[in-house]
Amino acid sequence: MGSISFSHVGFHVRDIAAMERFYTGLLGLTVTDRGPLDTPLGRLPFVFTSSTPREHHQVVLAGGRPDQVSFNVINQISFRMEDFATLRTLQRRLPEFGVESLRPVTHGNAISLYFPDPEGNRIECFCDTPWYVDQPMVIPWDPALGDEALWAWLADTVKLLPGYEPVETWRERIAKRMQAHAR
Repeated sequence: MGSISFSHVGFHVRDIAAMERFYTGLLGLTVTDRGPLDTPLGRLPFVFTSSTPREHHQVVLAGGRPDQVSFNVINQISFRMEDFATLRTLQRRLPEFGVESLRPVTHGNAISLYFPDPEGNRIECFCDTPWYVDQPMVIPWDPALGDEALWAWLADTVKLLPGYEPVETWRERIAKRMQAHAR
């Protein structure tokens, strides 16, 4: 079997206009296409968005989400930020989009901000760190810390966690495992 890579996610929404404003305004995705489509749920509106011209769509918003659902099956939708400065910029912009609930955490291998979109889907925006630690793992961080203090705290913290190593060492080990699995 050849290699695979993740391409996109699509999910049903209640208010497609509000969700489009959120994903394009806060996260900077661009609408690449839109229109209605006949589906088993009826004729539904679709909005296709992407952050790169290499991908026609990365997030697809589809109308038709019922008003009353007992459980949101989306655990999270995660976006890798270019760098920590971009993550900090996003953090400052969250109130403009009505985001009041913020959960800043590190997984050791990433520093993340978790928050809900307008329909309660959990969004993770993160930037990578140069380390690996055993997963799952989560430790809150203080968004009031300055950048230098935060990274110093993070470097000291991850060294004490199980599985700590440079991420490149982990990537080399996983690449070997993937190669062996492909045979």
